[in-house]
Amino acid sequence: MNPHTSDTFDVPAVDIGPYVRAGSDADRTRVAREIDDACTRVGFVQILGHGIPDDVVDGLAGAVDDFFGLSLDEKKQYRVEGANRGYSPPKSEALSLSLGVESASKMNDFFEAFNVGTEARSFADLDLSEDDYGLNLWPAVVGFQDRVQAYYAEASRVAGTLTHIFSDALGQEPDYFARLTDHSIDVLRMNNYALPEGTVTLDGDLTGMGEHTDFGLVTVLWADRVAGLQVLDGAGVWHDVAPKPGALLVNLGDLTARITNDRWMSTLHRVKPPIVNGTIQRRRSVAFFHDGNVDAVISTLPEFVDDECYEPITVRDHIEAKLAGSRQGKANTAAVREAARVLAATDAMNA
Repeated sequence: MNPHTSDTFDVPAVDIGPYVRAGSDADRTRVAREIDDACTRVGFVQILGHGIPDDVVDGLAGAVDDFFGLSLDEKKQYRVEGANRGYSPPKSEALSLSLGVESASKMNDFFEAFNVGTEARSFADLDLSEDDYGLNLWPAVVGFQDRVQAYYAEASRVAGTLTHIFSDALGQEPDYFARLTDHSIDVLRMNNYALPEGTVTLDGDLTGMGEHTDFGLVTVLWADRVAGLQVLDGAGVWHDVAPKPGALLVNLGDLTARITNDRWMSTLHRVKPPIVNGTIQRRRSVAFFHDGNVDAVISTLPEFVDDECYEPITVRDHIEAKLAGSRQGKANTAAVREAARVLAATDAMNA
């Protein structure tokens, strides 16, 4: 194991069932307190009691396998240039640039992905642009769209439950986050880390997905219980994280960190796939990004304002700057505080 990693890191597990099943006020207060503690100390939490049926999760996993099992030429038919939709081949993205930091290896990330998301036409009563929301491109794989949409609906519900808990945990009105998310830009990203034998020359540090923070409010992650995901702590140490059986991993995004002025952490994370006999072990993950309304202005709550507060920003401007880094190779010069955390971690690891 790398001396700057550890397998003893604890991501708190919280049963959110009292919010899913309309539990008692006392139980909800306890859950909100546990979420506040996890968001303050770690920025990651495992949630149980989320209520997503096993057959929906199994259907999602099968859809992921069916699509990524296609040949590379078939998958490349579903590339969508300049949009956060469709297929991304291996080495086509560099997520560390979303923080304005070039990876030490100057190597793009060795993962492939397929994205779908909320479309502007989902909000027929609003004048929204497809330039902000994107159009989905569904692959010609039997049952793929139905299985993915079934999970998408469940993940959206869970994200809404979480932001309700966040409002309670932060002492805000119940509709605080609801006002920021009633026409939210949401994206479901399916990731695959398996590469065919012989495609990787192991002459340096292999990056499955570069160090980054998530862009929006909250991320709901389904993942294989396979090593690879690593989370950075305040001392500059990377920790291996895998979900408990039946759990979903949840982490905060940059916009929630802005709302709380970093009282709640948008934690740096990366993926370092384990290598077995010269090849990458198979690992899958599916992230639901709940990013907020495109026209919402994100400001720090008054009780968290100080002399080093974030400037207000629209969700549109924030997401565009982050995507220009990860997908277009343009360093995000606005991510000053986020980049400082990456560089401080690098210094700590090299000390």
